[in-house]
Amino acid sequence: MAKYNGPVCRLCRREGMKLFLKGERCYTEKCAVERRPEQSPGEHGHKRSKFSEFGIRLREKQKVKRIYNLTERQFNKYFKEASRHKGVTGDILISLLERRLDNVVFRLGFSSSRREAREIVRHGHIFLNAKKVDIPSYLVKVGDRVEIAESSKKLDRINRSLDILGRRGIPEWLDLDRENYHGLIKRLPVREDMVSIPIEEQLIVEFYSRV
Repeated sequence: MAKYNGPVCRLCRREGMKLFLKGERCYTEKCAVERRPEQSPGEHGHKRSKFSEFGIRLREKQKVKRIYNLTERQFNKYFKEASRHKGVTGDILISLLERRLDNVVFRLGFSSSRREAREIVRHGHIFLNAKKVDIPSYLVKVGDRVEIAESSKKLDRINRSLDILGRRGIPEWLDLDRENYHGLIKRLPVREDMVSIPIEEQLIVEFYSRV
């Protein structure tokens, strides 16, 4: 399935909550969820209907997939990888998603959204351990150093994102040196680090166990 390239505010309205896909706009009164919280997207803006048990699990999977800006195939791959590890599958899944380089760039405040972070990585603005890495799905490890390329430190969108970082904060597993434009992976993320958006990962595990 191809990646969704339409209006991202529509996705937030579909889930009935802010997924913070639009960057700075999500923190203003222009947010579509704030303006029409009870209406699903569409020409007539119907009120939300109740979901079946299967539908509830499907919606949770769709929500997390959209948060991390992944295709169905990519998300399925991460779930299979998580299920092969020892431990709680849902927790491992979230940890793997959080360790993606594009997510780390977003979490450190170098971008205002994960979609923008993916562009920044692909365009060669990110160095990992002093080497340029342009693969958004690269999984970081403890001790990795993520930094902005010297030639990119004056980019307006990077500095604008850093200026509004205080609105969402930095998770405890990361450390940011704002003045020098670099961050450090202090430890691997755990489930408790993913607190900005409510996620019920067990519903995702149950979804895949039924299909």
